Amino acid sequence: MDKAKSMMDKKGASGPFHVNNGQSQRGFHGHVAVAANGSCCSGNAFGSSTGPNSSTFENMHHLHRGDDAECNGSPAKRCRLRRRTESVRRSRPPFPWFGMDIGGTLVKLVYFEPVDITAEEEQEEVENLKSIRRYLTSNVAYGKTGVRDVHLELRNLTMCGRTGNLHFIRFPTQAMPRFIQMGHDKNFSSLHTTLCATGGGAYKFENDFRTMADLELLKLDELDCLIRGLLYVDRVGFNGHPECYYFQNPSDTQSCVKKPCTLDNPFPMLLVNIGSGVSILAVYSENNYKRVTGTSLGGGTFLGLCCLLTGCETFEEALEMASKGDSTNVDKLVKDIYGGDYERFGLQGSAVASSFGHMMSKEKRDSISKEDLARATLVTITNNIGSIARMCAVNEKIERVVFVGNFLRINTVSTKLLAYAMDFWSKGQLRALFLEHEGYFGAVGALMELLKTTEDP
Repeated sequence: MDKAKSMMDKKGASGPFHVNNGQSQRGFHGHVAVAANGSCCSGNAFGSSTGPNSSTFENMHHLHRGDDAECNGSPAKRCRLRRRTESVRRSRPPFPWFGMDIGGTLVKLVYFEPVDITAEEEQEEVENLKSIRRYLTSNVAYGKTGVRDVHLELRNLTMCGRTGNLHFIRFPTQAMPRFIQMGHDKNFSSLHTTLCATGGGAYKFENDFRTMADLELLKLDELDCLIRGLLYVDRVGFNGHPECYYFQNPSDTQSCVKKPCTLDNPFPMLLVNIGSGVSILAVYSENNYKRVTGTSLGGGTFLGLCCLLTGCETFEEALEMASKGDSTNVDKLVKDIYGGDYERFGLQGSAVASSFGHMMSKEKRDSISKEDLARATLVTITNNIGSIARMCAVNEKIERVVFVGNFLRINTVSTKLLAYAMDFWSKGQLRALFLEHEGYFGAVGALMELLKTTEDP
């Protein structure tokens, strides 16, 4: 993983699989098809299209015969266009289109909802496919823990020639057995679809998908998917607005404001992915990157410690408590040691000298609140990530630092703290950049891999 890698080198000869009555079969969309630009993507959108879910080899042969008949007596140009249209239709995978990122704490799922379904497609569409689409798009919550992030929905995207909306759904990884059971109950395996999944859970739950739901996964590298998904979403934008943003005046809490920006000419960039743990990548192009380092102290550490220290149960609850706390009641600051700033080395008195340093005092322990502990935990984890990221940026000689991952979801405390740390310690040379879809890029990258599949040559 530490070496630069190419996604094209990893596909192998076997291609994706789909399930047909419990048997893994080579799909007619099994091999990767690469256009002149390296994918089926053109500009800001993919350039192919999909037909009815019931497409088979027999249907394709019938389309060929119909094409030949209709072309008789037609201009050659029209004939060639029709042939290309049918070729594209055969190359796309059947609906539904999903991408999954099964992480250590959260499962991220993206679902493409076609909105240009023709009357013919509507008539031919099988009932359980309609049921899945209705279930996913008509709800914003699934059970007690599943959530569709409606505010992140990407509308009117064109992917593989189809127009639709991209939905973003998440649920705790511990609920994965219930998700797999739902796939079984809705007879998902009958849809002959490829399930593209990334993240460690694609390996951990592979056998459960096979035995419980009669489904095979196409497992994808999580860092490949992360980069590909990030670049795609930034390229298409966020419903007419930039995906990327930064904080102006991060050192001034009164005038610190969020500002949109773009990732024009994004390379090289240091990509800091904060999930359960943290991976830091030096990215030189979509297919050329290396993992510089990482740390086990990430979002999972924050939530785990908060559960121990405060009794909270969820990430949202932990952040709510942290927003009301004061970490200086828990952390020992430079001014607690020096009585003010450490001027020789430019250390402000408000800088943390020792995280949780006050907790060695019984008097301090008796006076703090659970909210203070949650805030101190959040600040400790965030400061550690920021420090490592800055050192990596300096060592790799990269000035563009991008932070992503679900740790940053609804977490303005950490985003502003990271922005301040990058700006202060680099003397304004490094700017922390953030993205609106934080932790969903791996799932988007998995979906894009599905849409690269095509008919065997």
